[in-house]
Amino acid sequence: MGVPPRKILVLGASGLIGRYVTDDLRARGFAVVGIARRFSTSQKSGSLDLEMPVMSMDVAALAQLIGEQTIDLVVNCLGVLQDGPGSDTSDVHRDFVDRLLRAIRASGRLILLVHISIPGAANEDRTPFSRSKREAERMIAAFDIPYAILRPGLVIAPSAYGGSAMVRALAALPLDLPEAESKTPLQPVAVEDIAATIAWLAGRDMSHKTADAVTWDLMQPQPVALGRVIEQFRASFGTVDMPRLRLPAFMLDLGTKLGDLASWLGWMPPMRTTAIAELRRGVAGDPKPWMLATGIVPKTLAQMVGERSATIQDKWFARLFLIKALVISSLVVFWVVSGFIALLISYDAAAGILASHRFPRSLVGPITVGTSLMDMTIGILIAFRRTCAAGLMLGIAASLGYMLGAAILTPDLWIEPLGALVKTGPAIVLMLVALLTLDNR
Repeated sequence: MGVPPRKILVLGASGLIGRYVTDDLRARGFAVVGIARRFSTSQKSGSLDLEMPVMSMDVAALAQLIGEQTIDLVVNCLGVLQDGPGSDTSDVHRDFVDRLLRAIRASGRLILLVHISIPGAANEDRTPFSRSKREAERMIAAFDIPYAILRPGLVIAPSAYGGSAMVRALAALPLDLPEAESKTPLQPVAVEDIAATIAWLAGRDMSHKTADAVTWDLMQPQPVALGRVIEQFRASFGTVDMPRLRLPAFMLDLGTKLGDLASWLGWMPPMRTTAIAELRRGVAGDPKPWMLATGIVPKTLAQMVGERSATIQDKWFARLFLIKALVISSLVVFWVVSGFIALLISYDAAAGILASHRFPRSLVGPITVGTSLMDMTIGILIAFRRTCAAGLMLGIAASLGYMLGAAILTPDLWIEPLGALVKTGPAIVLMLVALLTLDNR
């Protein structure tokens, strides 16, 4: 008699691992309910993907969700890298897991919890991210429910996000990490192997106790240097022979500080203090117990990256990934500084342009002040992730308005020596590029 079909709940189904696992399990014939705070339009799959504020749900609400959906297996892929606005590592990794464990017990169902964690020894945990992840592991192990804690290494997936996107960007651009970071030992894992492991757990007979309380490292057995991972992607991109500049260590540290600042504006840059601290720690583990229990032979790095040549879409993404941050930041500076200069430094000159073109004297001051404040507002809106799209659209509209107004009221400005209005066209195109590349997933 075969194993009865099980219904699976995936928490964090919009993330790099969660999305792949959700789609893979469905392709294998499992009934899967995907939960995320928000899905992109391309991710959501009918009524089985639910947008819910799961992090704010209490024990009763979580138990009700599990019971109403008749869930047999819960896969927890939720995680945040670093504390910031709307992101609390302790809340996501520890407090939520505590509520989830009590909800599973309160549901009255026999449920297997599959929890995605991180590799490494507890005495090596140096960041709130790793310490809260380890606290969750201890809580799960002490709770009386079936569980499987999976500790994937550096995850290589067809899509890219965070650190995996940074690796691709370094492979596509003429840049190298500092030597110490390039030599950091890692053990990568294909996201396909993570999904296959969860499918194996979901397909086994629950009466067998072979995987009811396990902690497995999921990764290829052989460590490789981070520089070797990047070289493998270079081979895929065809950039092996590209001349490269090795970044000095202080540039990497400066980048993490700027990344931390960007995170407080709502962005999720891959270069942040926690990311670099975890990178320098390395990724190591022992995958033998996992391999012996499941029979899965993990893919090697060459198989993960080299099974297919990079497409033009892969190359464009990798080249633009770091440039996107430069585009956004330059637009912020452009709008804020131009408005600031016109309002506080060169007010008389800015007002004089309008006055010299026969604007009513009563309107010169208000228009100069109003447009300067609008420019600075556009820059501030672009700086914050939540309002960036609105700021870019407003910037495009304002630029078109400036061009149209000048064409009607002051057409001679089109041929002034510095070509200020002529340069507005490329600025609009740059804002359009920023708008079209805003998506992270």
